[in-house]
Amino acid sequence: MNSIKVKSQAKINLGLRVLSKRKDGYHNLSTIFYPIEFLYDEIEFSKSSKTKINCNIKELNGNDNLVIKAIEILESSLNVSLPTSVNIEKRIPVGGGLGGGSSNAASALSSLNKLYDLKISDSKLKKYALQLGSDVPFFLLNSPALGESRGEKLTLLNFSIDEQILVVNPGIHISTKEFFSEVKKEKNKIDPNEFIESNRLKYEKCRKELINDFEEIVFKSYPEIYRIKKVMSEHGALFTQMTGTGSTVYGIFNNESLLQNVIDALPENYLYFSSDS
Repeated sequence: MNSIKVKSQAKINLGLRVLSKRKDGYHNLSTIFYPIEFLYDEIEFSKSSKTKINCNIKELNGNDNLVIKAIEILESSLNVSLPTSVNIEKRIPVGGGLGGGSSNAASALSSLNKLYDLKISDSKLKKYALQLGSDVPFFLLNSPALGESRGEKLTLLNFSIDEQILVVNPGIHISTKEFFSEVKKEKNKIDPNEFIESNRLKYEKCRKELINDFEEIVFKSYPEIYRIKKVMSEHGALFTQMTGTGSTVYGIFNNESLLQNVIDALPENYLYFSSDS
């Protein structure tokens, strides 16, 4: 095998509680991760004479790209050389709370493990993933899961969203550090049993009690993000919420025409992705 091509998927958060500040500077969180199969970057990893990266977004071609950092972590930890040519066709909006960079990093770890037959165990891959970012371990799992601690303590959840999902990104880049410092701490953990029944989300319960702690402060600074959620609610979303620290908002609909009505009501320059596209 000289190359491998993968789909690096996005995620949404169903609820996001910030529980406490940790001694290591991170925060203890509680969230439900859900993978979005219809929104992904395509990445090809090929054996090469030297490591190089080519992305359709020029700003991501530097050595600070998490894919390059993933390669460097493997090389340093295993004391090997892994010269790899990386081609990324990026569709996941950058800095929108969809986890695109983290997903790419996880794809790099798992793909190089296969490409170079490194025989790295799942537990070791998870350890490397956490060095790259708090939600990178989730993307190795890439199944619905409760995320705790920094987000790396994962418990698989058996549910699916069979309705249509609309993802809207207004092109606003949110500063995660800025808003983490403003969020009130000491919240209750998310109990998945309260929101999932018979492998399905309890949408009425979700609307009333499944909270993203970042919404209130982000909406104050960026009312146009709040407007996306408001429009989704007004057009019949079963559940709608900002994902992560923003700026992307998703809505779950049981009717395609309702989904289209949302798109028609919002600016044309926003990015729209849906499970039926």
